[in-house]
Amino acid sequence: MSNYADNATAVAAVLSNYFNGIFKGDVELLRSTFHPQALVVGDVKGQPYFKSLDQYLDGVKNRKSPFELGETIRMEILSVEIINSIAIAKAHVPMFDFNYYDLLSLNKIDGAWVIVNKLLTHVSV
Repeated sequence: MSNYADNATAVAAVLSNYFNGIFKGDVELLRSTFHPQALVVGDVKGQPYFKSLDQYLDGVKNRKSPFELGETIRMEILSVEIINSIAIAKAHVPMFDFNYYDLLSLNKIDGAWVIVNKLLTHVSV
């Protein structure tokens, strides 16, 4: 594991952009955090959720953002594990009436970290 600190900083920057993209509904910023072939998979209130990146971003584009609705950003990184050019991040992503938890797989491709897979679930409080 070379340059762990540099990789951890770069992964944190991707996650910060990911959070800001979701929160503000900035589809281009959000797109920049993902690999073009990424999948978004999980469940929302018990219902299966399976989307391509473009389908997911279309949903973000066609909804009011948490920012527009006057919410405060409460998203946070819970953990990150990096091994060579792969990483897993666990994030808490509360917004709207949802209490999302995301497991994000990242890969360092051509020198840049990108999300290659997003698993999400809503946890009832």
